[in-house]
Amino acid sequence: MPDLIMGIETSCDETAAAIVEDGKKIISNIVASQISIHQKYGGVVPEIASRKHMEYIIPVIDKALDESGKKITDLSAIAVTYGPGLIGSLLVGLSVAKAIAYAQNIPLIGVNHLEAHIYANFLEHNEIIPPFVCLIVSGGHTSLVYIRYFGEYELLGQTKDDAAGEVFDKIAKFLNLGYPGGPIIEKLAKEGDPSSIQFPRPILNDKTYDFSFSGLKTAVIYHLKELEKRNKNIPVSDILASFQQAATDVLVEKTIKAALQFKAKQIILAGGVAANTSLRREIKEKANLLNIKVFYPSTFLCTDNAAMVASAGYYKFKENKKSSLSLDAVSRLPLESNNY
Repeated sequence: MPDLIMGIETSCDETAAAIVEDGKKIISNIVASQISIHQKYGGVVPEIASRKHMEYIIPVIDKALDESGKKITDLSAIAVTYGPGLIGSLLVGLSVAKAIAYAQNIPLIGVNHLEAHIYANFLEHNEIIPPFVCLIVSGGHTSLVYIRYFGEYELLGQTKDDAAGEVFDKIAKFLNLGYPGGPIIEKLAKEGDPSSIQFPRPILNDKTYDFSFSGLKTAVIYHLKELEKRNKNIPVSDILASFQQAATDVLVEKTIKAALQFKAKQIILAGGVAANTSLRREIKEKANLLNIKVFYPSTFLCTDNAAMVASAGYYKFKENKKSSLSLDAVSRLPLESNNY
């Protein structure tokens, strides 16, 4: 009999619930986005996000059950994101998951949000086999991880300041392009020349696998201000294409370098920025030359969703890694081996 895991995700501004069979087959995957609510603020407002989660969470869970054709009594376990993320948002999903687990007498499984992004790949790619290198890149995180075995993670490096996706959002906000910035910048960058401006590639050639994007963001904004100061025409598409190229170069170079050092024949991308077509294309082109395969989820699985949480939860469930009902939300939760 298959195991049905319900996943719940409320770490930021998406309220999501999903039901996944045996960690691979998505039965339902419902996401209530708050993008239109936060757009006028140019970013996520934590207090508003948590209030909207409270409003959306039960209808989203009900819809996930309805679309799956399953009953809540059919669930084998419930998996929920408990960190990292906005503490108020996390608490909404965690509280509801605890209530369901207690009422149905089924296991509660706490899932690290970063780990869930990794497992989004396993929902579509059965051929992924450890060891592999994973680049997790989103609005809140930029991390390079080596996965030796399932559930065993080695953090190779992470951003020292702004996450890559955060910089996309901040530059878009400076230009009044809208929120979220990633898809908007990617669209406009396609019309520009990525070699027109030589923006810096921060800590590209250092010996670490860390990232730093704050300096790149500052360079782009200073460049824009200088053009404004001189009353010169602002070639927005060229600037955005050059910025995107600089960020992509750093992400690709460090990821390839890690794969070579650890002799990994597979690279996987995860997180919202993994949906960026420029990043996907360039890392695949360079990896193919080295006989390294690259995998990434479909666009809808790159952004925050609950199917990836359910998938990660399934593998913990099979290893009997249950969480206590006293599990608390953790806003800054590191990715650790067998974290549960």
